[in-house]
Amino acid sequence: MAQTLDTVFAALADPTRRRILSMLLEDDMAVTDVADPFEMSLAAISKHLGVLSAAGLITQEKRGRVKWCKLDPDAMRDASIWMQGFGQFEAVNLDAFEAFLETQFDDN
Repeated sequence: MAQTLDTVFAALADPTRRRILSMLLEDDMAVTDVADPFEMSLAAISKHLGVLSAAGLITQEKRGRVKWCKLDPDAMRDASIWMQGFGQFEAVNLDAFEAFLETQFDDN
């Protein structure tokens, strides 16, 4: 499971890949449609799709001449279960934490 988690979290670490996943929440999309809103080459998008596919987050299939991408929501199940383990801790008040950090590092 650790290697699967590493692969999923590595795939999720990139904002482009997270945006692609958000787009695929709506419906299956052709690769060219996935690439359309991004200012990068189709080859670059294909690499991102390859990472998502290798992590099991999406599947790709050819329908006629068109390659389609589909979200596989079950792939995030292990990551979600792992993160829920941290739910036993109190939520961090990020504003208070930021204020604390500022007081610690303002003197430097």
